[in-house]
Amino acid sequence: MFISEAYAQTAPAAASGGAESSLLSLAPLALMFVVLYFIMIRPQMKKQKEHKAMIEALAKGDEVVVGGGVIGRVAKLGETFVHVEVANGVELQVQRAAVVQVLPKGTFK
Repeated sequence: MFISEAYAQTAPAAASGGAESSLLSLAPLALMFVVLYFIMIRPQMKKQKEHKAMIEALAKGDEVVVGGGVIGRVAKLGETFVHVEVANGVELQVQRAAVVQVLPKGTFK
């Protein structure tokens, strides 16, 4: 009386062109990867390359900023470590990778 009768629905038609639909479903994923590459991965790789070139070009007497914000002058260079003079007679031994920036000459006095 109050409930209407329910009838089963017919099965949907089979999708034709299965290969095309699977390729189209992968297109957004491929597009997201391309966008991710150009927005995040490529700039990070460029920054790493610039940092590596800066570290390799370090020379004695360069004025640098170390990772913790310490400013000093390069006193000695080693294979993996750099001695940074932060005051007269005070040297810190840090890894080359800890050098964040090379300052213009005359910044550190």
